[in-house]
Amino acid sequence: MSKSKARKLKRQRKPLSSLDPRLRQLLDWSVIIGSVLICLLLLPSRLPGMQLLGIAPNWLLIWVVAWSVKRPALQGAFAGIILGLLQDGMTSPEPTHALSLGVVGLLTGLFQKQRFIQEDFISIALIVFGMSVLSETIFASQMIWMGNRHLESIWTYYQKVVLASAILSSLWAPVLYFPLNNWWQKVKLAEQL
Repeated sequence: MSKSKARKLKRQRKPLSSLDPRLRQLLDWSVIIGSVLICLLLLPSRLPGMQLLGIAPNWLLIWVVAWSVKRPALQGAFAGIILGLLQDGMTSPEPTHALSLGVVGLLTGLFQKQRFIQEDFISIALIVFGMSVLSETIFASQMIWMGNRHLESIWTYYQKVVLASAILSSLWAPVLYFPLNNWWQKVKLAEQL
């Protein structure tokens, strides 16, 4: 593409700040809801290269971390609870995913991001890895507390799921985090102008 065509396309595209605030808000909500729906659709799918020992990435956990990393803890917890309830609606409400994703959102929001966490591939992957281990631990604890399964079967399940889920989720985290974070930064910048 020639430079004149590139300039013409650049002039034709309206920057986000030039949009009506209500339209910009609607567009932002569309991206949020659309990305959650994509994560919900990816959750039960087992595409080649996306699974390890029959375990797939926890897309909703990745979304909660992406949302919570630059927001207050209560917003992160609320998003985690909502997405956990959506996951419960797709699977089984006992034990609930709302508790584990709510805790993930709360703790991710509590991090002192500016001082300790750089925004790069490694730090986001490490956060998702740690939060995935925590989420699976909370889920296994709920299974123990319910008392309707043998401790040995829960321990076997936990060993199989926790490491596979943490590895896959942390490896796939940048695929979801960076486009969403880029969008949210653009929206924030447009609101400040």
